[in-house]
Amino acid sequence: MTTQELTRRILKRLGNFFWLVFIIGAGMAFLLYSYAKSQPVKYIAKASVYPLTTKEVSATGGLISTLTGGKSDGMNNLSQEASISLDELANSRRIRENVAATKLPQFKNQTIASLLIQNEMKYQPFYATKLKMPKKETDVIALGSSIILQNLTAKTNKGDLFQVSFTSTAQELVSPITYVFINELTSFFISLKVKKARIDYDFTVRKIDSLRLVMNAYDQRAVKLSNSTMFVPPGKIEYEIPKENLINDKTRVVGIYNGAANNKEEALWRLQRAMPILEMLDKPEAPFEKIRKSPMQFAIIGFILGCFLGLVLCIFDILLKYVRAQIKQVVAVSPEQPSVTWNSTPAITGNTAIDVTPESDISSDNLT
Repeated sequence: MTTQELTRRILKRLGNFFWLVFIIGAGMAFLLYSYAKSQPVKYIAKASVYPLTTKEVSATGGLISTLTGGKSDGMNNLSQEASISLDELANSRRIRENVAATKLPQFKNQTIASLLIQNEMKYQPFYATKLKMPKKETDVIALGSSIILQNLTAKTNKGDLFQVSFTSTAQELVSPITYVFINELTSFFISLKVKKARIDYDFTVRKIDSLRLVMNAYDQRAVKLSNSTMFVPPGKIEYEIPKENLINDKTRVVGIYNGAANNKEEALWRLQRAMPILEMLDKPEAPFEKIRKSPMQFAIIGFILGCFLGLVLCIFDILLKYVRAQIKQVVAVSPEQPSVTWNSTPAITGNTAIDVTPESDISSDNLT
């Protein structure tokens, strides 16, 4: 079968079964159109939060040192290693589980986790693994946390604007869940900053108290030393060395004490301004953004796929015959046989010599 013959047969077959190809395409378009229409609409609640706080600067210590009269070189600024961003908190498991365990009064005090699981069970596709409500409360919260992770997006843009969006097929849940998430996130963020500032302040206070006790001890030693050497000539070096060492030790402790006092003022300053103000700019209220599968788009794709499938079914036997014919044609062409060389030495049997000649050299003229 040549290529031209194959093309003529295909065109003839398509002309005879054009209606079948059209019906298969229309049927596939109807199926995908029905599938797109049956899919629930997803609602997206978006919120924007802006932190109305200034970033921590190391120059704060220099300013406080100047105000308190301390030396700037003796200032030991408190570290900022406990800082954390809203993005890191938003993606943490602790925040998600706290949100999942929150009860909503408007839904009969049901937890967010149970509401999300019920919604997933309601719109679960037939081909997916059947979802069941866990019996343990911890399992319910864990499953609800995973659902929140799949449908929640939280990020900070270049302008330090924190944006949160939650997607769900239940329109009545997107706004309450977004509010709970933002409240949980901001409260934890504020408490974490206040806790760090409180730890720094308490540490500096304890350090100042301990240094004050050391200074008092040095003062008492100085009084005892002065009383014990009241009638000793001042030129005696064995009595001057202890006094000088005592004065040097106290001077060093006083320098540390001044630095600790400056650190205390800095810690108090940070404690006063540690509570950030997180203002919500865009609230997660209706109208919500909707995500819906386009039935017409699915219908067009289904029609194209159906027509292609019908075309393949109509010409499948022709293509199969053409492939078989090509395979037979390739197999029928045998490769060139190699030449055979025989030994011309005559074989002697008894007293008779027989000339052995290859079959390829025997012709009808040599036969007698």
